[in-house]
Amino acid sequence: MIIISVVIFAVLSFIFYVYVHRPALSNTLTAITIIGLLTSIFFMIKNDHDHYGMHEVTKTTTQKIYSASPSKQLPMMLYQSIGTANKHQVYVYKTSANAKKTSHTRAKVTTKNVIKRTTGANRIVTKKTYWEYKSGSYKFWFGLSGNGHTYVKETNTIYINKNWTVLSATQAKKLQALAKSKSYQAKQKTAAVAYVKKAVMAAMTKNPSMTAAQQKQVTQQATAAYQAQAMKQLIAQVKK
Repeated sequence: MIIISVVIFAVLSFIFYVYVHRPALSNTLTAITIIGLLTSIFFMIKNDHDHYGMHEVTKTTTQKIYSASPSKQLPMMLYQSIGTANKHQVYVYKTSANAKKTSHTRAKVTTKNVIKRTTGANRIVTKKTYWEYKSGSYKFWFGLSGNGHTYVKETNTIYINKNWTVLSATQAKKLQALAKSKSYQAKQKTAAVAYVKKAVMAAMTKNPSMTAAQQKQVTQQATAAYQAQAMKQLIAQVKK
């Protein structure tokens, strides 16, 4: 409506100045319409620049998330830095356990991402802030300007379990390359055999009458423990 009022006051001021032949009346009406025109322009600019008649409204949504890693044994949250200053990151995840494609947070400087560890569900709590009109009256006057529901910023609080690993996309590629290298696998195979053998011998020393099933269980547990330890060391290496 404010845009329409600008047009109306502009047209009226022209009409009153040109077509009203009584000078006193013409000057009075022209002055009134010019004041109305300037007032309308003032509030239109104030609405556009200072968001006059508006206030910030924050809407909160929660999205359950799943690991971006294909490995169930190594759940992972990946991120990609935006720009060269490394001040902003885009975090990558999946929205379902069976999702083929990954999702990510907004690649905007107005987006803030915060990682927090939790014992609950892995999730993203998103708080988006918009400029909204304070009332229907303000919307009536300024609605045509297109400022309603204008995006301002958002904050993503990403809650992930302690067993999740957070790596950059570059670090994840490096981790994958190192884990698949023949030299690393050969080294780990030798070390794993020695680790498991030592664990089984220690268990048999404590319990010389261990059955074959019990020895198998100790072997499986020692193998899993070694793999977890080796991966932890490898992750620490790529993070350096």
